[in-house]
Amino acid sequence: MSGFKRLLSLLLLVQLAVGVPFASSENGTEMATGTSSAAEPSSTVPFASTDPNLALWNETSDPSIVVPERGKLGATILGPDNLPIDLENPDLLAPPTTDNGFVGNAKWPFAQSKQRLQTGGWARQENDVVMPLAANIASTNMRLEAGAIRELHWHKTSEWAYVLKGSTQITAVDQLGRNYIATVKAGDLWFFPPGVPHSLQATADDPEGSEFLLIFNAGDFDDSATFLLTDFLAHIPAEVIQKNFRASAEAFSKIPAQQLYIFPSTPPPDNQQDPVSPQGMVPLPYSFAASEMKATQLSGGSVKIIDSRIFNISTTIALAEVEVEPGAMRELHWHPTQDEWAYIINGHARMTIFAAQSVASTFDYQPGDIGYVPTGMGHYVENIGNTTLKYLEIFNTDIFADVSLSQWLALTPPELVQAHLGLDEATLESLAQFKTKLFIVGPE
Repeated sequence: MSGFKRLLSLLLLVQLAVGVPFASSENGTEMATGTSSAAEPSSTVPFASTDPNLALWNETSDPSIVVPERGKLGATILGPDNLPIDLENPDLLAPPTTDNGFVGNAKWPFAQSKQRLQTGGWARQENDVVMPLAANIASTNMRLEAGAIRELHWHKTSEWAYVLKGSTQITAVDQLGRNYIATVKAGDLWFFPPGVPHSLQATADDPEGSEFLLIFNAGDFDDSATFLLTDFLAHIPAEVIQKNFRASAEAFSKIPAQQLYIFPSTPPPDNQQDPVSPQGMVPLPYSFAASEMKATQLSGGSVKIIDSRIFNISTTIALAEVEVEPGAMRELHWHPTQDEWAYIINGHARMTIFAAQSVASTFDYQPGDIGYVPTGMGHYVENIGNTTLKYLEIFNTDIFADVSLSQWLALTPPELVQAHLGLDEATLESLAQFKTKLFIVGPE
């Protein structure tokens, strides 16, 4: 090493030792500046804008105002356009100025899923094929006419369900031969562990039958890959079936040659005599009467949190059933360990997802829409309609968990919060109201 390089190296080591910062020269070489001062946060970057960034229209608005413009940004569309979709998605066509980049598509309407039509009902699914962001949860929306049966079947994954309308008789037998039979109604849940064979049948309690939402703890789940009783036996040699059941050829001569999936039948009678297993019933019920559970009332709405602590068998799915009044919002928060799969039942919602690295995207949701928020991404859910917003937050976990932004700041030393956000004393003191998590923030 030359004398000059040794001297330069020595000078750099001295500068590091005394804490002198470095600046980049034009050619990218790091050079010592020789001075150091700690800048105030306000002089480091400009302040964030306080201008409103409301959704600019909704599906009932005059189509003439539906243009990709916000303030001085954007321009009209000159080519073809799908106006009905634009009306439902103002924050995609004219995003708030706080949006930046794109987190991926966090909205999927079930109305865009292909319907599987059967005699006695239908089914439609959502998975990572249609919604790549939804890597850890998939779903099926299913409708059965009164008496119709979703045939005896099983899955590699667990199956969790929320009943939307009507009532459904569920049956199951576990690996130890213990059985379970129950009827679940609107707002109730069921859960079957992986591999446990079961069936679903709409009762006649509602003349229209039943409709429900099925949740599977794998984003690549495909409902058509279900193991079905009829499909199984149709692909087993007849003599093997006869040997297995110790029966004649005539006894099993009417096995369907292909799967039934959904098919019509007679509704289960009220006085049905259920089989009694010599092994007894399953120790943990496969259903939960969530419709009878009292919701926690909050300022601006209510919530029911149901996970394995009260629905003990549900070890892979946790639920928050949320209602938000007009003008209120599900507070700014994130989920520390699991993705959130959301489903809108009633009302209209708006959600911004913050994905770190200055990336944020805002979405609008209507009834029947699915939302998805990956682990750790900050978000809120705001009721932007005139009626109560009711939606489900569903997680692939045994215990529900979320982190409240307001509670975090309220329980952090105020000097630290002030240094970051420049809040005045009155605002800092007001954070004390958030030491207990609000979950929902009511309108002022």
